[in-house]
Amino acid sequence: MANHKSAEKRARQTERRTVENNARRSRLRTSIKKVEEAIKAGDKKVAADALKAAQPEIQRGATARVIAKNAAARRVSRLNARIKAMA
Repeated sequence: MANHKSAEKRARQTERRTVENNARRSRLRTSIKKVEEAIKAGDKKVAADALKAAQPEIQRGATARVIAKNAAARRVSRLNARIKAMA
């Protein structure tokens, strides 16, 4: 347990941030799953729309450091490539 006032404050901040980061990570994963499912289903239009919705969520995750900036760019790029490769 924290003994100093500043350490107590840091503990409170960490708690709040952990809750928010977990929610953000969950939204991120859900949006990516929706794109993956649309790709698997073979519906290019739905997949493209899902990626359009997921892209800002992925970028927000990178901005908030939930995932690394390059990882976010790589995810978007690979999903986009898979959608383009669809018939």
